[in-house]
Amino acid sequence: MSNTDIEIVVEDPTAPEADSPAVTSVRVVDAVVSVLLLVLALILGYDNWRTGAGWESTGPQAGYFPFYLSMILAGASVYGLVAAFLSRKEATEIFVTRAQLRRVLAVFVPTLLFCLAMQFLGLYVASFLLIAGFMRVVGKIALWKSLLTAFVFTAVMFVTFDVAFDVIMPKGPLEAALGR
Repeated sequence: MSNTDIEIVVEDPTAPEADSPAVTSVRVVDAVVSVLLLVLALILGYDNWRTGAGWESTGPQAGYFPFYLSMILAGASVYGLVAAFLSRKEATEIFVTRAQLRRVLAVFVPTLLFCLAMQFLGLYVASFLLIAGFMRVVGKIALWKSLLTAFVFTAVMFVTFDVAFDVIMPKGPLEAALGR
């Protein structure tokens, strides 16, 4: 037996389970995205038609080019919708499993909450919470390390943007209390 015949398999301990049930197929995702793009194209087309999609003596009206671009998008969306329904391969191909979706949501939900929290708490407090939360929950890092890292990063970000460069960032009640 030579060295080329030996295969070493190292499994990723953070990888999702291979036997996780499917949530949806590629066909369903393709169809939903095509419908959403078609709706967007129709709204844009209507709005550009309403503002003027014709040709005047001085040239194109304001909605001329956007109208035709939205019609191209609508045509591409219809093509994508038809292709999704005619494809046999995509009907059986798994788009995402439950374990994979759980991993995506583990990043998406905190990021969405960060964006919402930033509106009320300001950039720095929301960033501190996001970093500490990710490190603790997703990274399973010790609480003191998570809090220290989040504090140091947020402090560096504050000094860099707010103090050194004097950039206006979204402020919250903590910055207002500190007079910044």
